[in-house]
Amino acid sequence: MKISDKIEIADWEITEQFVRSSGPGGQNVNKVNSAVELRFEAERSPNLPDPVKRRLRRLAGRRWTRDGALVLQVSEERSQARNREIARDRLRDLIVEALHPPKPRRKTRVPVSQKRKRVETKKKRGEVKALRGKIDP
Repeated sequence: MKISDKIEIADWEITEQFVRSSGPGGQNVNKVNSAVELRFEAERSPNLPDPVKRRLRRLAGRRWTRDGALVLQVSEERSQARNREIARDRLRDLIVEALHPPKPRRKTRVPVSQKRKRVETKKKRGEVKALRGKIDP
């Protein structure tokens, strides 16, 4: 599976297992293994650089296993072939997203004028609320 010009995933790195699906399909669901469970051995992959593996692990979240594999489960369609295609597309999208390093965050300051404006509005609001109280004779 080709990801980019420099990265290509070998067939041995991906294993697919077909299981029975839940959801739409009527009795077809009870007899056909249409859901796909795609397993990508990301940690052992020689084609992915280490920074990409780290970003992929963060993006994968709960789909990342202890032994360094990424597991995707797809059972959206009634067709096994279509579910397989969707799973491969999701894997490709995750890896492409992991290829791009995150944009560094630049700290910003709240302008002094905004701080002053916030305090003034708080004071005005406080005055309005104070006027609602009981009047002493």
